[in-house]
Amino acid sequence: MTDQIETASQDTPEGEAPAPDAATSPSDAAPAASATKAVAPKSEYQVLALKYRPKTFDELIGHGPMVKTLSNALESGRLAHAFVLTGVRGIGKTTTARIIARALNCIGPDGNGGPTIEPCGVCEHCRAIAEDRHVDVLEMDAASRTGVDDIRELIEGVRYRPTSARYKIYIIDEVHMLSKSAFNALLKTLEEPPEHVKFIFATTEIRKIPITVLSRCQRFDLRRVQIDELSAHYTRIAGLEHADIEEEAVALIARAADGSVRDGMSLLDQAISHGAGKVTTQQVRDMLGLSDRSRIFDLFDFTMKGEINEALELLSAQYALGGDPAVMLQDMLDLTHWLTRVKLSPDAANDPGVSQIERERGKEIAAKLAMPQLTRAWQMLLKGLEETRIAPSPIQAAEMILIRLAYAAEMPSPGDLIKKLRSDMANTGANAPQGGGGGNGGGPGPRMQVVNGGGSSAAAVAQSRPDPLGAPEQVEQPVYAKMPESFVEVADLLAKDRETTGIAMQVKNYMHLVKFEPGRIEFRPARGARSDLSTQLIKAMNSLTGQRWLVSVSEREEGAPTLKEQELEALEQRKADASHDPLVKAIIEGLPKAKIVAVHLPPGQEETTGEEDESGSVYDDAFYLEGDDEL
Repeated sequence: MTDQIETASQDTPEGEAPAPDAATSPSDAAPAASATKAVAPKSEYQVLALKYRPKTFDELIGHGPMVKTLSNALESGRLAHAFVLTGVRGIGKTTTARIIARALNCIGPDGNGGPTIEPCGVCEHCRAIAEDRHVDVLEMDAASRTGVDDIRELIEGVRYRPTSARYKIYIIDEVHMLSKSAFNALLKTLEEPPEHVKFIFATTEIRKIPITVLSRCQRFDLRRVQIDELSAHYTRIAGLEHADIEEEAVALIARAADGSVRDGMSLLDQAISHGAGKVTTQQVRDMLGLSDRSRIFDLFDFTMKGEINEALELLSAQYALGGDPAVMLQDMLDLTHWLTRVKLSPDAANDPGVSQIERERGKEIAAKLAMPQLTRAWQMLLKGLEETRIAPSPIQAAEMILIRLAYAAEMPSPGDLIKKLRSDMANTGANAPQGGGGGNGGGPGPRMQVVNGGGSSAAAVAQSRPDPLGAPEQVEQPVYAKMPESFVEVADLLAKDRETTGIAMQVKNYMHLVKFEPGRIEFRPARGARSDLSTQLIKAMNSLTGQRWLVSVSEREEGAPTLKEQELEALEQRKADASHDPLVKAIIEGLPKAKIVAVHLPPGQEETTGEEDESGSVYDDAFYLEGDDEL
């Protein structure tokens, strides 16, 4: 969504004089400045998070679905009486609540406007709400007012009409902090409030709100803002603040914000102050305590290649520059996860938030590592990160983790070890000399046992030493089914196997197919579908076909009707076609209470049009009627 940021001049408080023009001489500017100071003292600095706080829906970023829903609701007059906004901190919940209040109470510049998705910002209600002084828009902090008495006071004021605005609006921030008694006291009023009252709740803990309250509200989930959107947003703000900031530095701030707009704005504010208007990537790394991203690639590469001396020297160098050992291990953990994704899907390296050097190094390292190495590294780093955080000396703990990881990186898996050992023993037994060994049969080769005495005519039988691991069992190779070419074939394959009939029913009844390719399924689950349907389907198809399947859930596409819905639709079509048949028409006219409940074509006519008999019907003995007493 296009993010429109107001310039600093537009946010200059009333009564504050603008800065002198650059072309004005200092001598001329001094009297003007002194006069201005006498009129109105210079205001304190306003942090960026407040200075560029959105005032309209167009200025919000990353919340397109909510804006579209509210726009349609305002245009059609289908306004809910209560809204609940949920999301992580700094995502814009309270800001959105105030914008909704302005949209509902805006009267336009001429004073004759109605509720609008684009509040004018000029009328008395818009200005009063923006300045947090409107008598009919009441904000309550549930973190400090949690009791039932506070809610009782609120309920007492609900019955009175607004003083000047169109709606009396109650904004309750951190509503999950209310006590159980307070929630219960609010239920009746929340379900049937007066027409002039609107409730807007904001919370970071949606699961702590009773379901009885949620069922009475229209819910909006404000998702984390993507890194590319945050980077573009912070770049524009830096330009308005006349700050020179490097592109990679903005990306670091956006990544550290973790989807929170306000967190990133605070970091940007700090970075601009830290660099005195010129922000470099290294300054941001020093400020955040981050190590160089390219150094993390080198550290991971040295460790996985077993070059532990180089890895420890690099770790010590980054630590001397101010890097936090726990943060460096966290970066290695994130890198392991990203490399695993690149290993499975090379397109992951083309993500817009990934720099060119990361893309190239990531593909290079992922190509050299096997999946068992990456999964082992993930487990060891995850465990090691916890150890580093509680260790008396984090740097020593981090060094020991790298040493452990370096020695484990080249270790084969237990399965590979057993296969290699058996192969070596088989080769040793085949290549050993047939006559040597010693009287007691010692040595690795086969031993000779003389039967019926010695001599040249004696029969010799070679007796090999027993395999200490036991002879490898002959495992019967599983027989895999043919790879399905369509979604219908997938359902049929699942239905044929007794262990997957339950999954087959789920696939048939609750999956709206969005996209199908052999080995890949994308679907939208219907109401009533199992929460782990995609996971169970992957396991079943991998087991039945012997191929790797990818099953994903789509949140945007509607998808095709379910297979069950398609069967019912086909049945209705057959019934409609049968009702036009001359013989069927004659029977129904003779039996007015009868109706067609099923249609079955004769054998051999399922895929052909069939031939009419003497009565002109192709449905001879192919339909069932019920509902007439004479049948």
